[in-house]
Amino acid sequence: MPELPEVEVVRRGLAEHLTGAVFTGTTVLHPRAVRGQPGGAAALEQGLENAVVVALHRRGKYLWAELGRPGHTRCLLVHLGMSGQMLLGAPGQVTSPHLRIRSRLVTADGSVLELSFVDQRTFGRWELTGYGVTDPVPHIADDPLTPGFDTPAVARRIRTRRSEIKRVLLDQTVVSGIGNIYADEALWSAQIHPHRRASGMRQRDVVHLLDCAAGTMLKALEAGGTSFDDLYVNVNGASGYFSRSLHVYGRTGLPCHRCGTPIERTVTGGRSSHFCPECQRRGRRRPAAGPQSRALGSEL
Repeated sequence: MPELPEVEVVRRGLAEHLTGAVFTGTTVLHPRAVRGQPGGAAALEQGLENAVVVALHRRGKYLWAELGRPGHTRCLLVHLGMSGQMLLGAPGQVTSPHLRIRSRLVTADGSVLELSFVDQRTFGRWELTGYGVTDPVPHIADDPLTPGFDTPAVARRIRTRRSEIKRVLLDQTVVSGIGNIYADEALWSAQIHPHRRASGMRQRDVVHLLDCAAGTMLKALEAGGTSFDDLYVNVNGASGYFSRSLHVYGRTGLPCHRCGTPIERTVTGGRSSHFCPECQRRGRRRPAAGPQSRALGSEL
């Protein structure tokens, strides 16, 4: 599933090409792509007609376009699900059998673009909000890359949970944007076992973990995100390359990049977790953060 870096790559691509563009026609090709939309496909198709893209926003794994009309504001909320792709190109360029929604837009410079929502597994969706709605996901917490993210406060909230730390990191109402990949990578960087109970952790260790999550996702963003197959691509259809830099996720049996111990796999809350049994011993407190870790925290 696309996580924060992948969704942010898509947001930036859409913002670059679609800010100021006008929707001139939308066709919904699969009903699951608009599940939850009041009025169904017809409401989304009609509601987008002549809407102007004012800005593109993201919180965690959610993406939305702020739409403007004279005296009106709406949002087009997009969740990519497991395999959603937002592809930009010339009209008719995308011919995938998994094409779910197709929109035509006229850009600020007068050119015509087609925005295609391709979703092989059909877990993604589009939803047009009511007028005046500017925050379509108020239930989703801030993510570690949000400007002004209050790391100490979020750490304190995490420490109120009695669940395993890996499960808490995946709770989008506590901290958003972190999925299975980046949770495993952040825990490895912070040398914390995924089964550690959140409520038993020290404040400074949780702060360090959140800093590690932010640092990992920033590196992934620079690499265009993580792609293991062709299900995640940017708006131009290109894959990300952060999979080459992963330390534990998907590396069961391979040597740890820090100590050489074979990476192991466990299950946390029904999800696979990858960790180093030597670097991330259960119950062991991590070493004090060095200058590099403290510098990373200050930059974020």
